[in-house]
Amino acid sequence: MSHSLTSRQTEILDYLRKSSRETGLMPSTREIQHYFGFASQTAAMSHLRALEKKGVIQRLPGKARAVIFPEDLDRAEIRDIPIYGSIAAGFAEDAEQEQEGCISIDVTSLGLNRNRETFALVVRGESMIDAHICDGDTVVLEKREPRNNDIVAALIDGETTLKRYIAAKGKPFLKAENESFPDLIPAGELIIQGVLVGLIRKAA
Repeated sequence: MSHSLTSRQTEILDYLRKSSRETGLMPSTREIQHYFGFASQTAAMSHLRALEKKGVIQRLPGKARAVIFPEDLDRAEIRDIPIYGSIAAGFAEDAEQEQEGCISIDVTSLGLNRNRETFALVVRGESMIDAHICDGDTVVLEKREPRNNDIVAALIDGETTLKRYIAAKGKPFLKAENESFPDLIPAGELIIQGVLVGLIRKAA
């Protein structure tokens, strides 16, 4: 698509695409600001507005990271994903999940892999708040092997929790995104149940 973007706008568009494909989430204006070294979030916002004017992105009102690519809308593919209860983004809880209905999501806009098994969980607790994952959010997860720094639903010593997977030197462990919560180091088993690929927040 040639929309005569400036080189900086092209860089930002590339960053939005890459970031959303890799994490399943759009970067926030603060993350765009930090990535490009802008003086303020306002600069990031004005670049997004310029991209929107040129029709290469669309923004959904009232949502911090709701940017979509118009070409994704053309090939929307809605899929029902099972919701398995809730998951503690706090301290771990006993794991035995029953399916509690389905959630319909647009596979394309989240950049999901159609060939992988996908499921959803409702988040409880505040331990992932610094990763913009809040109490009451629904997280969409794919069953696959985690990479270092992925956010995962994990079974750690028999209990399920949502944390960041760190496979640093030696033994992998789970890290909270809230400094009030400790890292979880498995005494025995650590089983990754799914890797975060998307997040759905109910409109306030």
